[in-house]
Amino acid sequence: MPRFPLVRFLSLCFLGILMGMPFIWMVGASFKPRNEVEQINIVPEQPTLRNYPVVLDLEPDPGTGQYLGMRFGRWYFNSIFMAVCITFLQVLTSAMAAYAFSRMNWPGRDQVFLLYLATMMIPGVVTMIPNFQVMVYLDFLNTYRGLIIPAAFTAFGTFLLRQFMLSIPKDLDEAAQIDGANHWMIFWDVIMPLARPGMIALAIITFLGSYQSFFWPLIMLTDEQLYPMSVGMLFLDSTYGRQTEYIMAATVMNVVPLIIIFCVFQKFMVKGLQLGGVKG
Repeated sequence: MPRFPLVRFLSLCFLGILMGMPFIWMVGASFKPRNEVEQINIVPEQPTLRNYPVVLDLEPDPGTGQYLGMRFGRWYFNSIFMAVCITFLQVLTSAMAAYAFSRMNWPGRDQVFLLYLATMMIPGVVTMIPNFQVMVYLDFLNTYRGLIIPAAFTAFGTFLLRQFMLSIPKDLDEAAQIDGANHWMIFWDVIMPLARPGMIALAIITFLGSYQSFFWPLIMLTDEQLYPMSVGMLFLDSTYGRQTEYIMAATVMNVVPLIIIFCVFQKFMVKGLQLGGVKG
């Protein structure tokens, strides 16, 4: 019997290493000089740190003697700013909608909720053109508003927080109403603190997705000053030719915030998702 846990552990370790190999190769390639970057070996024979200052435009490209001219810092700021704004708005709007669907009684509530959930079945590419036309009409092209507002509402977030709020006893609402609290006070002072694990889980999922957003910024933006990192890194594979070592260095710096956020808040995300699925 003791053999089976050991076999399971070794199997999981093997699968983990196998799944992590692309990431390990990416990190190794970011420290390779150009003459090694296309080689299969993971550990560079002549490791160098020069790729990072070149991407940050602190040093010129040793091959051409010219600066890349990348606006890495600006693109980095745009990615984080866009992700933070979208996360805040999605959590707020989802929490308010979830409260209305879970704690308030009004005619047609369940039917409207099912209709709201049905929007999750529509692929994003189907609504991309109508959303783009709306943004053109509102003159939101090449603006932060055009990137943030369409992503500020989500049926998934509403569903997740609604399931979480349904697990909170309604006796708390009645006790607060006896003390003279209205719906806004109940929502803000009673439900929001108790729903914190669910909101943290939604915030993490939303931030990770928004930070890596690519297609929507790609069609909405033509101003390089507003590019997020996901779009800005295209320059390393087009304008400047295929420079794999710089792409890998930029990618490593791009994913660092995601790794830190996931490692710090993963227990809250797991707890929020587990508690959110307790009651339907």
